[in-house]
Amino acid sequence: MTRTLTPGRPTAAPEAPPPDRGVRRRLRHWAAAPSYAWLTAAGLTLFAVVELALVPGSVITAFGVVLCTASLALRATWPAVGFLTVGAALLSFATDGNMAYATIAGSLIGCYTLGRHRVQHPAILVLAGSLAALTVNLVHIDRWARDGSPGLPVLQGTDRFSLGLYAETLVLTVMILGAVSTGDAVRAREETRHTRAAAQSRLLEMERRQAAEGERAAIARELHDMIAHSVSVIAVRAESATYTTPDLSPPARDAFQEIAGTARSSMAELRRLLGVLRSGDDTSPAPLTAPQPSLAGLGDLLEQHRAVGGTAELRIDGERVPLPASWELSAYRIVQEALTNVRRHAPGAHSIVELHYGPRLLTIRVTDDGPGPGPSGPAGRSGHGLVGMAERASLLGGALTAGRGPAGGFLVEAELPW
Repeated sequence: MTRTLTPGRPTAAPEAPPPDRGVRRRLRHWAAAPSYAWLTAAGLTLFAVVELALVPGSVITAFGVVLCTASLALRATWPAVGFLTVGAALLSFATDGNMAYATIAGSLIGCYTLGRHRVQHPAILVLAGSLAALTVNLVHIDRWARDGSPGLPVLQGTDRFSLGLYAETLVLTVMILGAVSTGDAVRAREETRHTRAAAQSRLLEMERRQAAEGERAAIARELHDMIAHSVSVIAVRAESATYTTPDLSPPARDAFQEIAGTARSSMAELRRLLGVLRSGDDTSPAPLTAPQPSLAGLGDLLEQHRAVGGTAELRIDGERVPLPASWELSAYRIVQEALTNVRRHAPGAHSIVELHYGPRLLTIRVTDDGPGPGPSGPAGRSGHGLVGMAERASLLGGALTAGRGPAGGFLVEAELPW
């Protein structure tokens, strides 16, 4: 698998999930699917129908139980349906002294949905649920006082204020509090995970952008050295022409002197430009007279690679033609960085450097027989090295591709039109 790198628009490679969390991730993805709400609602409604068939109740009770379970099918697209779910459960419980198992499960899911999607603040949800539970509890107390209960004493007027009669309110409030708090905690955890992932993505993008900017500055300094050398040659040749050509006319002599003066002014401007490029933390010396490497030095580069324990071979296809200095330098740096990545990530691997000279196109391929890219993709293998190579290729109007090679290992391929 290969990937074409575009400078200036870095993308973070997706991280591979840890093996021990694969089942949890699949369950989470299934729970997030739209069909999950319908399937769970259908299963719980079927269970409610079976329960009502075994333990018949009033029409209102049956209606509340079925409405409580069936309404859960809409919770994915309309989370506020949780109010209807919980209300239907409390209605069936108010008309019948016993709460069906289906309504217990449905009401807990409804409260969880309200907290998970934060339809209202959790405190408001718990307060509203407590008041609804108290209302149901008062209905039961009134029925007990009016009709009585087998095996229990007749309820007197002052007994209505006994705390023991309000155990239903306490139990229902605890259930509502637990379900709403769980949903809110899951929502907070998901938001934290998304925020952390977004922050990591922004940090990675910022690091790659800084690496790209640093590489552009390095390329600009190298180009400065080459241009400064060419301009200095122009200045020397123009000025020496006035002394080595005896029959030079005065206008021509003045023109050569003007060319030499312009070249010297350009040299001064280039030196000031270099000072701007090296501002900040970069205090390394930059000798203007240092020659820049070219493809002619690939033999020495491969010898250096072999000297530190690697093996490499150079293959050249097509008729070798001299290229402009910028192309020579960028091609050399791409090969140099590719071999550095081989030493860093696949020590001891055999590398093959191929140069293909086509019509107005130079193709560079560097392959090795190492383990290839890791689980995080090509960017995880070479850090910011690929960013620098892509910047150099883009500067010349080309493109760089990196990833797993056809026969395994790692592949870096650059196409440089000229």
